[in-house]
Amino acid sequence: MLDWERLRVTVTGGAGFLGQTVCKKLQKRGCLRIDVPRRSEYDLTVASGVEAMYDNLQPDVLLHLAAEVGGIGANRASPGRFFYANLAMGLHLIEQARLRKLRKFVQVGSVCAYPKNASVPFREEELWNGFPEETNAPYGVAKKALFVMLDAYRQQYGMRSAVVVPVNLYGPRDNFNPETSHVIPALIRKCIEARLQQRPSITCWGSGKASREFLYVDDAAEGILRAAEILDSPVPINLGTGQEKPIRELARQIARACQFHGEVQWDVNQPDGQPRRCLDISRAQQILEWKPKTSFEEGLRRTVSWYEEKIRA
Repeated sequence: MLDWERLRVTVTGGAGFLGQTVCKKLQKRGCLRIDVPRRSEYDLTVASGVEAMYDNLQPDVLLHLAAEVGGIGANRASPGRFFYANLAMGLHLIEQARLRKLRKFVQVGSVCAYPKNASVPFREEELWNGFPEETNAPYGVAKKALFVMLDAYRQQYGMRSAVVVPVNLYGPRDNFNPETSHVIPALIRKCIEARLQQRPSITCWGSGKASREFLYVDDAAEGILRAAEILDSPVPINLGTGQEKPIRELARQIARACQFHGEVQWDVNQPDGQPRRCLDISRAQQILEWKPKTSFEEGLRRTVSWYEEKIRA
């Protein structure tokens, strides 16, 4: 177990949606030195930026949460950037961690790394049994390459690390930008705007037949810290709920939570993305003694309430 009180911890992406929650949980664990590198100070996609960050912050443990990511539209618009930025950040951060003999490196991966047609529920052993879904393949492959890099560095250099693979996250402070948001914040925003503007319907991408699994941000943050505390080897660990939800059902549930009573229409000319996503979380339960605590209904209620308050402010 890590003694957080004695460690200097750097959280890349610590100012973001997931990162803020991770930092709060670190504080509750007694961590006294938490550093959050900002993009304005350090460009983590280039070696010089990463070297400067390590020189200035001198971490004992690094939690790598930073990512350039978005929904289907953002992935289709920026596949090259998403591949380069995510691979480059991890590549430079891991290499400098090795050179500086970092005590622990924690890599947060993505469910997008799984093959498009992986058997459901996704088991960690399936990660290499096929190519990811096309609309998010550059992002998913970049993340997966870092898993291999950490495994190679463990074998050759004895570098200590951990890898977690969270499913789609949601919660307060999520990204509600319509150009880059994921499905839950996108639908919440659409429903609330339609209600306030008294529009009779909203339009969603795809057929609604695809299914997804969703994990509340606080539960994900706890899983990440459990992995940091327990693991020394980059064996991928799924973080999810083990429960999938069809997008059509999700849209109806969000509409009710947002008190939008209009029609939900579907644009079948737009892609569905991966047909199904649902994780096997037995490894996390066994190794990390972790399981999610927040029901989807409660997590959605908190998320809608937060966004309603934000737009009223």
